[in-house]
Amino acid sequence: MKLTPYKLYNILSDHFGQQNWWPIDREYHIENNSDPRFEIIIGAILTQNTAWSNVEKALKNLKTKKILNIKEISNVEIETLQKMIKPSGFFNQKSKRVKNLASYIDNKYNSNLELFFNREIKEIREELLSIDGIGPETADSIILYAGNLPIFVVDAYTKRVCERIPLNTKLIYDDIQKYFEKNLSKKYHTKELTQIYNELHALIVTLAKNFCKKKPECKKCILQKNCMFTKKILSK
Repeated sequence: MKLTPYKLYNILSDHFGQQNWWPIDREYHIENNSDPRFEIIIGAILTQNTAWSNVEKALKNLKTKKILNIKEISNVEIETLQKMIKPSGFFNQKSKRVKNLASYIDNKYNSNLELFFNREIKEIREELLSIDGIGPETADSIILYAGNLPIFVVDAYTKRVCERIPLNTKLIYDDIQKYFEKNLSKKYHTKELTQIYNELHALIVTLAKNFCKKKPECKKCILQKNCMFTKKILSK
């Protein structure tokens, strides 16, 4: 059976179940009257080139100091911010990126994420990409998970899976994204796509961490019957 994004989603979903991304601390935001979507935005920047466990440590530091909101991050001293997000690695770069984005949303949208996200996806994406340190994957993660808007996120895991199966697309960010969105939009109603993109991205990450690793565990993989890379490995 030739795999498509639709078939891939169903196989992974049946095996792994719902992933329920993005993890946020709702109790913290209720207690502090802050917008939980900003935690996702911060997390999308902090998770660049590091494990999520390190991001959680950095977020915990921000929560302990009760500054996990747009205005506080905008106003905090950069040296203080660097110390708090140090567990996430590359803290000098990331502190500038976090502060730049927070200041941008504060100055242009008065810290109102409803205003920021209540626009066309293309407009939001172009604006995010114009901000220093925000690349396509980070921008799309913010739009999908914080904005709850339908855009498919492509990361290194997605590229790896697309290359190995392989899926019928060039291994370029925009091409992979368009390929997934085109296929899935034919199978699901527009109102369903945000959740489908959310789940499939998370499922691919789970697949890559469990089976389709840099050094793959093909014999255990649930895609063994569908993957050309597996067949090459097992035939040796």
